[in-house]
Amino acid sequence: MQATKILVVDDEKHSRNGLQKALTPLGYDVYLAGNGKEAISLLKSEQPELLITDLRMPDINGIELIKEAKKIDDGLTIIMITAYGTVDTAVKAVKEGAFDYISKPINLEELELAVQRALITRNIARENIALKEQLNSRYGFENIIGESPKMKTVFETIKQAAPTQASILILGESGTGKELIANAIHFNSPRRNGPFIAVHCAALSESLLESELFGHEKGAFTGAHTRKPGRFERSAGGTLFLDEISEISLRIQVKLLRVLQEREFERVGGTDVIKTDARIVAATNANLENLVEENAFREDLFYRLKVVSIQVPPLRDRREDIPILVNKFIEEFSIANQRPVLGLSANALNILQSYSWPGNVRELRNTIESMIILSKTQELTEENIPEPINSSSSIKSFGLTFTPGIQLKDAEKHLILETLGSVKNNKTKAAKILGISRRTLHRKLNEYGIEKS
Repeated sequence: MQATKILVVDDEKHSRNGLQKALTPLGYDVYLAGNGKEAISLLKSEQPELLITDLRMPDINGIELIKEAKKIDDGLTIIMITAYGTVDTAVKAVKEGAFDYISKPINLEELELAVQRALITRNIARENIALKEQLNSRYGFENIIGESPKMKTVFETIKQAAPTQASILILGESGTGKELIANAIHFNSPRRNGPFIAVHCAALSESLLESELFGHEKGAFTGAHTRKPGRFERSAGGTLFLDEISEISLRIQVKLLRVLQEREFERVGGTDVIKTDARIVAATNANLENLVEENAFREDLFYRLKVVSIQVPPLRDRREDIPILVNKFIEEFSIANQRPVLGLSANALNILQSYSWPGNVRELRNTIESMIILSKTQELTEENIPEPINSSSSIKSFGLTFTPGIQLKDAEKHLILETLGSVKNNKTKAAKILGISRRTLHRKLNEYGIEKS
């Protein structure tokens, strides 16, 4: 492992040599400069992790050297050493970017601790930068793949809405990537350094969801042994993502509406009013307008949530993106599974593009992963495509035809029957394909006297 590089700058030879003798036994690689010009040259050529500089020098003083050093390496850690130390000088040095300030005569133990603290701080800063780069890479626009006109509209809306404080409602079927879009909104907003906290509302009971969102006081209910902050508190300064928002009860909807209107709430079992500045991004695969009509979702909450709405298109409505997605997933899973798969045959791609993909991008991703794991050649062919998809290559688009003069209710009844048949009577899938709620589908089944168990 390469030793940490430290550049010592002091016009007094015995001072810089003394620092070199003190630091070298500690495992550091120490470079010496007698003036500012030499220091600048070494900063460029050796790229040290730490700069220790005197304040008073004949050509360039320490403050000026800090400014120049920061131009070369903005992340450089700097310690100022001088016999002429004053509080004003220390403050000025820190303002210009110095990490610490030590006065002569130098206490070697103090110097060693200052160097250790400076390098630890630099390493933490580098790790944070690397983590942010990873997060930006994971949640940046480049991972929301698509070049179709509908996806370009989604990208443009994200770019315009992300920098604001507006609540955003993401609409789309399951598997379209709504949470990925929510992450992209957060990491492309001024709140990117704050927390991103997701709550999957459908996975929690009403009482548990209430406690998770708003927190609870000690003794609020059986098992509440301590006070617990809720997700609204924990997401302060960041973004709270409420997935499957359509699944929350009317009682919780009332409390959520208050938070959106007043920016305040109480913990369960508490009376203290707690302020929150968390930004709300919600998502659903249900038709909220239909739920509002059915009095299953509050109209005032609906409009509070959809200050900005983003409609994520299903994969069947952007088939031109399938080749791009397939190539991305082949690259990802061939590396992850150490399989030398290089591509997909033209016929196999035609089959994938003709399939309706009720599970959307998630289903396509899982399909490609399965094909790669079970493949024995470098090219995926139609033989690698799972049978349910392969056998439907004729495309389940129903091919419905209607005779002019047919009544609307008869056409709707026929469409519902064909849709149910295409998904083997799975009402949840049928409702999603038809763009209505399961409750609305049941109502129409009863209305048309369609007997489907």
